[in-house]
Amino acid sequence: MKPSPFFCRALMLIFLLSCLDLFARSGSLSTPDSIPHYVVIGAFAKQRNAVKFVNHASKKLNISAKYEMNPSRNLYYVYCLTTTDRSVASSEAMRLRSETELSDAWVYHGDIGAKEETTSLRDVNPETNQKIQTIVAKDQPKEVPSKPEESMPVTTPDVVEVIEATVAEVPALAQEPFPLASDYDEDAPGKNFVFEVVRFTDKVPVKAKVDVVDPDKARVVKGYEANMQVKVTELKNKSGMVTLVAQATGYRKAQRDIKFNADPGDSAIRIDEKGRTIVPFELVRLKKGDFAILYNVFYFRDAAIMRPESKFEVNALVEMMKENPKCAIRLHGHTNGNHAGKIIYWGDGTDDLFSLNGSRESWGSAKELSGARASAIQAYLISQGIDASRCEVKAWGGKKSIHDKLSARAQENVRVEIEIVKD
Repeated sequence: MKPSPFFCRALMLIFLLSCLDLFARSGSLSTPDSIPHYVVIGAFAKQRNAVKFVNHASKKLNISAKYEMNPSRNLYYVYCLTTTDRSVASSEAMRLRSETELSDAWVYHGDIGAKEETTSLRDVNPETNQKIQTIVAKDQPKEVPSKPEESMPVTTPDVVEVIEATVAEVPALAQEPFPLASDYDEDAPGKNFVFEVVRFTDKVPVKAKVDVVDPDKARVVKGYEANMQVKVTELKNKSGMVTLVAQATGYRKAQRDIKFNADPGDSAIRIDEKGRTIVPFELVRLKKGDFAILYNVFYFRDAAIMRPESKFEVNALVEMMKENPKCAIRLHGHTNGNHAGKIIYWGDGTDDLFSLNGSRESWGSAKELSGARASAIQAYLISQGIDASRCEVKAWGGKKSIHDKLSARAQENVRVEIEIVKD
């Protein structure tokens, strides 16, 4: 008797499902998770050595690398890849071990900048998949077992012992206010600048970013870290002018227009003893009625959950609120367009607002999503000791876009703004 077409299709479906299950169990099918995985190529006890290694990786190995302090190891980790796919990170670490001089590259699972009790166990050897218990910094000598005393030859070598001075021995080392920026390259073209950004009230340095703007074309060329030595390339525009815009969370923007190659003369701009051009900015706190965009707060797609790199910005907001105990703010949430869709919320009972772990899915309007995103910042402020009465939320959805929702800059519509309602 010939089997029916329906029976044949059923057998084929069962066969395909069995194959999928087999591949999944064998690891052939892998799906990205929400945990970041870093391919680490070195660890350093000193920041300047991490900067040098980043430059070495770029120029000699053609590898784009960054560095970040791992507070649990108390070391600067240099890494060249961040991904949520664990298998991709492991494969890249294995490739670097076999094809480059980076024979000890490894994978770090989790947020490098987070200090946790378990962080020290997240360094993994990609070859054995075993946890690395001890990380030896590249700029620290490994312990070498000493030979028995009788086997040591008695010599009087003509050497000069170089002893690295501590900060206590040479106070000037501790007084250097402008370290190298993370992407500083001594061999790159341009001039050495320091954008000295301080608070107007007490001249305390502020963590800020300074945008270099070409005034002839009205466009941002590049953003630089404040209070760090940076290398700035000449714009080559007709006017020879450069516009510098300093901005930090909780402060009004400050702007300076300078001639790139002009002698500072009697102006506030100066040349220090190292030949660096020092451009000062004094920032004033936001006042009642002021609005400011939290440019460096980012969210997972379709989620009211912040990405880990948003911590710097929201921590700066926490600092502002604590420094000004009478200050009260309103958080305005905005989206790009007004379409309803999936919304991913942080899980019930969790205090992790920077991870998709334990998250839950729902469905809602763009206005609901914008409100939930602003509420995530509010929840973080409260978790850091800010009274709930000092922070309220307003949801707008896509009603107040700053660009057309189909333009190349439409992503900038997805934002949270702070309004100072009391100072």
